[in-house]
Order: sequence, then C-alpha cells, then structure tokens
Amino acid sequence: MLQYRIIPVTPFQQNCSLVWCDQSNKAALIDPGGDVHLLKRAVADAGVELEKILLTHGHLDHVGGTAQLVQELQLPVEGPHKEDAFWINQLPMQCQMMNFPLVQNFEPDRWLEGKDQVSVGKEVLEVRFCPGHTPGHVVFYHAGRKLAFVGDVLFAGSIGRTDFPRGDYDTLVTAIRQQLWPLGDEVQFVPGHGPMSTFGHERKTNPFVADHRFG
Repeated sequence: MLQYRIIPVTPFQQNCSLVWCDQSNKAALIDPGGDVHLLKRAVADAGVELEKILLTHGHLDHVGGTAQLVQELQLPVEGPHKEDAFWINQLPMQCQMMNFPLVQNFEPDRWLEGKDQVSVGKEVLEVRFCPGHTPGHVVFYHAGRKLAFVGDVLFAGSIGRTDFPRGDYDTLVTAIRQQLWPLGDEVQFVPGHGPMSTFGHERKTNPFVADHRFG
C-alpha cells in the first residue's frame, strides 16, 4: 500500500509529500519546494529509497528544491504538464520576486498529461489534468488509498489563486468539478498548503466550489 508523510517547507509552509511503496521501499517526493535538508532527513527517517520527483506545477514554492535534488541524487523528474514549462524556465525570476535564494531551472524528464500514470515502486498514481491555478497543473490520485495530492488546485475551504499569469478562475472551478469530484466524496486530499480535507466536505462547505453554488 502507498504510505505518505507531509513535510512543510519554505516560508510559505508548502506541503511537500514523501510517498512510498511499503512492499518495495521505493519512494518519491511530491513538490519538493525547498529546505532540501529537511526532505533528505525525512527520507532517511522513513528508511526508504528515493527514486523520483513528482511535480504538480511550476511555482517556486513547489519546485524550488528540485534542481538541487537532481544534482545531488540524480533523480528523474516527472510532471507537471508541459504548459507549465514557462514557470520552470522563469525560476530565477520567481526567486527574485519572492525574495528566495536563487535556484536553477531544470527540464523534467517526463511531462505529464491527464490520464497518464506514474509509479512509485509497485504503487500507481493516476494523473488528472487540473489547469486554472497554472495552465499545466496536474493532480496525483491513488485509488487504493482514496488519496489525492492536489497541489494548489484545492484547499480546505478555498481554491488556488488565479491572478497569476495564465491563471483562470472558470478553468480552475471546472477542473475541480470535472476532474476531482467524480473520484468520490470519501477521497482525502493533501493540499499544497494547510490541512487535509475530503472532497465530500468541500462539496458541502467550500464557498467557491460547493455544489449548492451550481444548482
């Protein structure tokens, strides 16, 4: 079964997730935004073998540790969708704008599309294409655990910002309702920031995407 641990990183307290297959002990980091020393310590504490990096989107607080991990550990990078290439290419500018230490841009080994799959050891996660916060945002879903890693698409009580370049509010709301809600109300999700919730709870209470807003 897929196991996971959440490691908040950077001043933005971004939820990086260490996920691993408990049969093979192979692991991946989802959205290693920074504080690489904390991420490496979490990997060591879990006693797992890191085999790849998975990215939901190209914003600095989600990908800032990627180049360092690739350089130090020679890890392949999968995701996000290729529409987020412009964000990754502008990482040095993002650092300057957000007053972060300079990090290098990088080229993912595999761009992802909706309905793709990614593996972590013997476990498989489905890829859902959920643009709107960024144009190339993806979500990772594990059917066995009924668990989704949604990046900055959806939060407990909120949704991702859409005022960044190439963000779009209507696109994001549509993606949430068409790509996430059909997975089931019982699905738990790890957001990019803040506490976990379930799709069912957000469908009832989220002021942006609750069902009652749409008739």
